[in-house]
Amino acid sequence: MTSAIHHIQGQTYHGRKGEVSNAFRYSIDYVMLNAEDVLDSPRLFKRNARGVCSLLDSDHGGAPGAGQGAAWVRDVLAEYQLPSPSRIMLLAQPRFWNHVFNPVSFWLCYSDADDLTAVIAEVTNTFGERHSYLIHHPDHRPIQRTDRMRAEKIFYVSPFQKIEGGYEFRFDINEDRVGIWIDYSGRGQDGLIATLTGARKALTNRSILSSLIRRPLGSRRVQALIHWQALKLWWKGSRYRVRPTPPEQEVTRG
Repeated sequence: MTSAIHHIQGQTYHGRKGEVSNAFRYSIDYVMLNAEDVLDSPRLFKRNARGVCSLLDSDHGGAPGAGQGAAWVRDVLAEYQLPSPSRIMLLAQPRFWNHVFNPVSFWLCYSDADDLTAVIAEVTNTFGERHSYLIHHPDHRPIQRTDRMRAEKIFYVSPFQKIEGGYEFRFDINEDRVGIWIDYSGRGQDGLIATLTGARKALTNRSILSSLIRRPLGSRRVQALIHWQALKLWWKGSRYRVRPTPPEQEVTRG
């Protein structure tokens, strides 16, 4: 049995809160797939192999470049004594021309009843470091679109944001669309709102070529835009914070 791969040609928005304001919105490509299934892939997409567009297990589920894919997710859930999921979906930016940078990817864990019951937000900074946040209800009930799920921030992402305060996540993922909202609030008025929204459609050779025409540099463009926004924040007078030693633990429970 094979399963489809979905292509989210979506939008991401980042809006900074606090004394130094800054906001931007740009288009972005994500794919969403069953991480344990045989996939019905278009010719231009490769799974665990190089191609025009590809997704590798080694990029996800553990340290960048040494990931273990869905097996890592099952180990994490077992370690925290969460129910074993019936289905594990990965929502991530794919490689284009074998280059990738994923500021945040999401492991979506579904029950036998096809309810979303746990999410692992896999956060990677521009220094090649990674930390993941395990998000679920204490009683393991389904995560609803109106639920606001919280996690304490302990990982350095931006040199212009403190490592304190917490994240508030909201997930609205259905057959037609993907919507993820992250509201970071530090101490006082500092913080950031980040979103990912877009239609969920089948990944095809046509959609891959469309993205290559509109965004030929793929995630290199994402990385360049992040550095451009950092330069703008520095120019506006935002304080630069030196990168500390990353947390020893790989995963924090929300």
